[in-house]
Amino acid sequence: MIEENIINPKLQTIDAEDTLRPQRLHEFVGQSKIKENIAIYIEAARKRNQAMDHVLLYGPPGLGKTTLSHIIATELNAPIKITSAPTLDKQGDLMAILTSLQEGEVLFIDEIHRLKKTLEEILYSAMEDFKVDIIIGEGTGAKTLSFSIPRFTLIGATTRAGSLSAPLRSRFGIIERMEFYSEQELSDVIKRSATILHVNIDDSGAQALARRSRGTPRIANRLLRRISDFALVANIPEAHAEFIDQTLKKLEIDHEGLDSIDRKLLQIIIEFYQGGPVGVSALAATLNEEIETLEDVIEPYLIQKGYIQRTPRGRVASFRAYEHLGIKFQQRDDIQTLFNTED
Repeated sequence: MIEENIINPKLQTIDAEDTLRPQRLHEFVGQSKIKENIAIYIEAARKRNQAMDHVLLYGPPGLGKTTLSHIIATELNAPIKITSAPTLDKQGDLMAILTSLQEGEVLFIDEIHRLKKTLEEILYSAMEDFKVDIIIGEGTGAKTLSFSIPRFTLIGATTRAGSLSAPLRSRFGIIERMEFYSEQELSDVIKRSATILHVNIDDSGAQALARRSRGTPRIANRLLRRISDFALVANIPEAHAEFIDQTLKKLEIDHEGLDSIDRKLLQIIIEFYQGGPVGVSALAATLNEEIETLEDVIEPYLIQKGYIQRTPRGRVASFRAYEHLGIKFQQRDDIQTLFNTED
């Protein structure tokens, strides 16, 4: 299953993440435009001596949404409470968190798109008016009690910004999209992590590892740890490009960062469905994976690198996918019409 895959960007080890997580904005590698904007918002909040506006960070998993949230709290010199939307089951769960907040505190909610509708409604007044309403009783005898809460900053993180309801999304004053990292940015991340972990890796090795890290720092750091394991056992004093190539081959990660599941997905589209189009439900069933895993974990990188394309009628394998798998590409006259056909 994908959860066990070494390059699953959702898979993380908390201790490992905490060890490598930058603490300040200047230490955070990549996402330059977002960092510039966040720095301005933080400075403005300081000068006003007010809580920073609510922030929504969205994008594929493993790009640093949680890390950036911690950094914002640190730069604001504010405490931070951390929770995840799936763990908030009842209204009382969210109420307990909101009523315990301090002035200027940061509340981080991961996977905020999975927040229940009844809990969203509590957040509306909390985010906008800094108060929460409690309904006591039922029917005609019901009473509403309002409680003021300190001004706070909500930071929501999601891989699916489109799944947020319009009322909730509109209450975020700051909305930023996290992008995949360039190879150079990932190389810088790897060098920084290698220093912290006391792993010797040269420039060629860092570039080779960055090229296979799918534009994702979390994957880069995880692969770096595996490279360190292999280098230690093989008594290799410094990880160079050739050694990394050999090691990642053993882990079934190819020169473009695709693993066995990625290649299996491309092969299914090409061989089972004649190159597509094929719906995401059919693909998920064939792969024996959940639709959410396919859309959030596997597909984004393949789409970004041009291996598959989304059309109104489903997924289509590109010429690059055929080339990567060594399968002969057959030109199809109906491909262009796929992109113009309405559902």
